[in-house]
Amino acid sequence: MRVLGIETSCDETGVALYEPGRGIVAQALASQADIHAPFGGVVPELASRDHVAKLAPMVESVLAAAGRDLARLDGIAYTAGPGLVGALMVGGAFGGALALGLGIPAIPVHHMEGHLLASMLEAQPPRFPFLALLVSGGHTQLVSVAGVGRYRILGQTLDDAAGEAFDKVARLLELPYPGGPALAAAAASGNARAFPFPRPLIGRGLDFSFSGLKTAARLAIEAEGARAGELAEATRADLAASFEAAIVDTLAAKCERALAATGLERLVVAGGVGANSALRAALVALGERTGVRVHYPRPALCTDNGAMIAYAGACRLLGQPASPAAIVARPRWPLDELEPPRGS
Repeated sequence: MRVLGIETSCDETGVALYEPGRGIVAQALASQADIHAPFGGVVPELASRDHVAKLAPMVESVLAAAGRDLARLDGIAYTAGPGLVGALMVGGAFGGALALGLGIPAIPVHHMEGHLLASMLEAQPPRFPFLALLVSGGHTQLVSVAGVGRYRILGQTLDDAAGEAFDKVARLLELPYPGGPALAAAAASGNARAFPFPRPLIGRGLDFSFSGLKTAARLAIEAEGARAGELAEATRADLAASFEAAIVDTLAAKCERALAATGLERLVVAGGVGANSALRAALVALGERTGVRVHYPRPALCTDNGAMIAYAGACRLLGQPASPAAIVARPRWPLDELEPPRGS
């Protein structure tokens, strides 16, 4: 069973080939950071056009690296949502048309299910059930996972996602694009206690809220800029470190509360923010303190990628129609609407 995975939900084009027993045989990832950097954020039309230009050559490259050809594929998985609708349509049209021409199933995959299952590609994958922290530019959720397609959302952001807050504060700090990694790099040399930013909703419930924290950071940045005329590099680093610590503390506290409430003994951290080293350190410490085993995908599988889509597609391959009648593209798609694969 060979599944080609195509990821085009936002500003990264990902292609990978997955084979059970061998895992990811070959993969490629193309970033659009240089394209969007002059604008300080993703421009949807530019993202879609770049996916159009890159997809076919990347598929050819991945198949050549794997020593496979199109005739030996059993299914093509593509990201169907959530994401930018134009970008989703590119991947859906390409993957769906290719599958139709080959007479094999086209498998629409939920982007966040791909992230959630990415840890299964590691040498020591987590066993079901587990608690998942899905944390990215568009999502911050705590999910109880009983199996593939068996998801119960325990808590989620009421406003901004953690990754979105990172990006917006990075822009306020005049850090380069992409903002999240730039803020983490600046925070490495800063004092995390220099600015007493709030830890929103840390004492109650399992939902998140980062808009107030973002506002607190903006006010602090403006005050420091007005006081000194311009931000010194040391002050910028302290602001970045203090902001990062506030988000990390909040995420870790919510994970601990969710683990206690559910009795689950495994925690999976996934999504782009899951690559943040401060968050990883905090959750490893949580695991050591509570006896919970913490799982991460490797950093390359935390960002958007074709490997996670190929694997999630393989999990759902059986029972898929061989000739899809329409492209699935859902800019908004609640994770808990998913059902287990047919026949499971």
